[in-house]
Amino acid sequence: MKTFLFKPQLFSCLKTYNKKTFVADLMAGLIVGIVALPLAIAFGIASGVTPEKGIITAIVAGFLISAFGGSKVQVGGPTGAFIVIIYGIIQQYGIEGLTIATLMAGAFLILFGVLRLGTIIKYIPYPIVVGFTSGIAVTIFTTQIKDLLGLSIDKMPSDFIDKWVVYLTHLNTIDAWSALVGIASVAIIAIVPRFSKKIPGSLVAIIIMTIAALLLKNYAGITSIETIGDRFSVSNTIPDAQVPPLSWDVIKGLVAPALTIAVLGAIESLLSATVADGVIGDHHDSNTELIAQGIANLASPIFGGIPATGAIARTMTNINNGGKTPVAGIIHAIVLLLIFLFFMPLAQYIPMACLAGVLVIVSYGMCGWRSFLALMKNPKSDVSVLLITFFLTIIFDLTVAIEVGLIIACLLFMKRMSETTDVKVIMNEIHEESDIKGNIEHLTIPAGVEVYEINGPYFFGAGNRFEEIMAAFGDRPKVRIIRMRKVPFVDSTGIHNLTNLCIMSQKEGIQIVLSGVNPQVHAALEKSGFKELVGEANICSHINLALNRAQEIVGSKMAN
Repeated sequence: MKTFLFKPQLFSCLKTYNKKTFVADLMAGLIVGIVALPLAIAFGIASGVTPEKGIITAIVAGFLISAFGGSKVQVGGPTGAFIVIIYGIIQQYGIEGLTIATLMAGAFLILFGVLRLGTIIKYIPYPIVVGFTSGIAVTIFTTQIKDLLGLSIDKMPSDFIDKWVVYLTHLNTIDAWSALVGIASVAIIAIVPRFSKKIPGSLVAIIIMTIAALLLKNYAGITSIETIGDRFSVSNTIPDAQVPPLSWDVIKGLVAPALTIAVLGAIESLLSATVADGVIGDHHDSNTELIAQGIANLASPIFGGIPATGAIARTMTNINNGGKTPVAGIIHAIVLLLIFLFFMPLAQYIPMACLAGVLVIVSYGMCGWRSFLALMKNPKSDVSVLLITFFLTIIFDLTVAIEVGLIIACLLFMKRMSETTDVKVIMNEIHEESDIKGNIEHLTIPAGVEVYEINGPYFFGAGNRFEEIMAAFGDRPKVRIIRMRKVPFVDSTGIHNLTNLCIMSQKEGIQIVLSGVNPQVHAALEKSGFKELVGEANICSHINLALNRAQEIVGSKMAN
């Protein structure tokens, strides 16, 4: 049994660390910190919390994910994927409920890592990942319409369809100046990468639009452009560490949202780390990464933060700007801390329409419409999982979408696996056997003997096919040979079916003989007691031996 090893990449990287690597990490960390600033503020506000909570999350979680993670270049923090689930938890359970759910999610993530579930999580069906990611993107876009266009709406409904109904009925309240700021922000963010890949378009948009809004307010008397300061009281004080009171009833009520946060965080962080591996030619430790994500989500809410995970956009920015080790991610957190302490009050002048523009671009990047359309050409089962997950995400919530999507995917997986196991009857001669010299052997099946062959794993009701096939034969043989050379393993269901088949056959005076049983299957049959039922002499390693044994049984029965 393998022992679990917690191996943060930082510790191994520091053994060969040098000045050249530090300079590369320093430059990358500075740029990623600047890129992360507007995103952290936007994600915090969109999630239903204050802007400083988004930055605190990026500082605390970003530092811990880099310090203890299993990837060299992963950068963590708040992400767009969490916006929907965080907002929903706050609406139902309040800020205190979010804090407890995040703490629980952190514990779940650590447990995932300790139980070595990192590899399994990476194999969650692709249609599910695309379905809820696209659903989240559409939901984020929907939540930003009000601020993007400066609509005058007193109370926004939580339901997706109701939101659009309210938007359509309030189109006459569009504020032209806010809409201009929002649309201009989207244009700037989209255009900047064409001129420079290193300068973040979101930061350029925020600087330009903030200055423009101040000039319009002070020199043109335009006061309709709502800013962060109009909606929030911005503070640059790091809150004291606090743990909310915990009770069993509260914990039980938050298990589902906490698991959703944990699963979503695990999927996104491992997806981000896998993408990074492909770019830098490295391999991350998925279980160590999950533990680091858990540590970060235990610490972040204690300081007033929100859930965090590995961020693909910031991780790629880190790689593209020369980041080599986790030190770059740590520097990114330090840069954010310095900005928070000395420049946070300036955030109050940022227009809400500009932040909405930032999130519109984020939602477009998340939607993955090309992957969505490509999956629509796949088998109907995959399309069903994709569409169900997508519509459940936007119409209901992410928790329901992930739960239902995983259940459907598991059912489809079981159906497909059961279909891979085939049972067939072989009549008169067996043609596919070859001897040691490679010559094809023609093995004649003796009278009174039936040969059946199982292709694939023997589980999930494959035994029922024996009954269907046998029902087609009126004559009762004296021996049934079951070839199992292509059975890689057998589970308890398969053993149960074999046992029932053996008992029913014995009642009818028919002997069962197994052929080509591999060591793993043989051990499972022996452990279950099936070997005693059928008899050791009737479990053969090769079809020749099985046919000889069958002939002996037929001969002895005819003699009696």
